[in-house]
Amino acid sequence: MEILNAIILGIVEGLSEFLPISSTGHMILASSILKISLDDEFWQSFLIIVQLGSILAVLFLFWQRLTKGLEIWLKLAVAFVPTGLIGLFVYPFIKELFNGYIVAFMLILGGFVFIFIENSHKGKAYAITSLEQIGIKQAFFIGLIQSLALIPGTSRSGASIIGGLILGLNRKCAAEFSFLLALPTMFVATGYKLYKDYEILSSQEHIIPLLIGFVVAFFVAIFVIKFFLNFIAKFSFVPFGIYRILLGILFLFLFYEQILPANKPF
Repeated sequence: MEILNAIILGIVEGLSEFLPISSTGHMILASSILKISLDDEFWQSFLIIVQLGSILAVLFLFWQRLTKGLEIWLKLAVAFVPTGLIGLFVYPFIKELFNGYIVAFMLILGGFVFIFIENSHKGKAYAITSLEQIGIKQAFFIGLIQSLALIPGTSRSGASIIGGLILGLNRKCAAEFSFLLALPTMFVATGYKLYKDYEILSSQEHIIPLLIGFVVAFFVAIFVIKFFLNFIAKFSFVPFGIYRILLGILFLFLFYEQILPANKPF
């Protein structure tokens, strides 16, 4: 059963990590459906470390761009600073926000923000259409907006993409920078979890499901990234906004029916 759960959660992670729909919200929902206790230390760590499979998919797909020079790495480092610093100082308080109602509220709020941004940018030309055109100041502010994703349900990719759109990046460029910004952000989060829970994760019984989830997330994420970039080249983010709103409402319904523990920290 652990293997099947690892495969399903790996698929959910790969599907949701880079779409602006909150991978945290989807992993919580999937875990509850699978009746996985989020009090279990291994599964708590699994939900974070499996993200590394998705992140390595970014390295695989964007390797050529990342090896062109140090400029892109400098921009990513600058963009990571706000999230890293804010996360370091407010993490003890952020843990208190891991509540089902907050996840639902942020899903719905983020959905309306995407719809508003798209409607307000209708017919406008985007000034920045490539990663090379992104300046240091813009990278910093995208990172600053990404730090809102410390609030569960916001979506890291969603926050950074919205930041990019506000600062004049077109959809494809905003999405690509968001994908790359996941590298330092998630490597640090995963590395910390590996260090903190090394004994739990190194247990022989846990290694196989962890590796399976990791590999599944990697291959699913490759497919999702390619699909997403093709999709937003033709369509807007409005469908994702609508999906977020519907998912948030679904969460509220499940809390009301007591299928999900709304007031329990995740």
